[in-house]
Amino acid sequence: MSELYHNRILELAAEIPHVGRLADAEGSVTKVSRVCGSVVHVDLKLDEAGETVTEIAVDPKACALGQAATSILAEHAPGAPISEIIATRDALKAMLKDGGPPPEGRFWELRHLEPVADYPPRHASTMLAFDAAVAAIEEALQKRAAAREAAE
Repeated sequence: MSELYHNRILELAAEIPHVGRLADAEGSVTKVSRVCGSVVHVDLKLDEAGETVTEIAVDPKACALGQAATSILAEHAPGAPISEIIATRDALKAMLKDGGPPPEGRFWELRHLEPVADYPPRHASTMLAFDAAVAAIEEALQKRAAAREAAE
């Protein structure tokens, strides 16, 4: 277990940026791990084209692993294309469940969570932030589509 909670994981967990809520969020999702009870809430806004995250706020009530993943998400999501966030969520899942390589690019620090692959009960809490972010993106895009449809 000590390899899971090394110094960089603890540093990330202690330094989560953009903690709070966005009053005017386009997407707002809470995810809960049934295994451990960890909870992460993500609010976000997208650019006008609906292709890039412009703002994010997070509210994690999670273990150090979930907080570290939330910290990495919150630090690098503003300015990230939604396609990159979705791809990173998929790569993180593959790393944990299938022995895939760690995500690269702006979310490269998720590599610090690679030892979690050996602890399946910790997978859900590690995934919470990215699962919530992707769900919030989907919610924001659905709201925009519904607004366009109503305007027609």
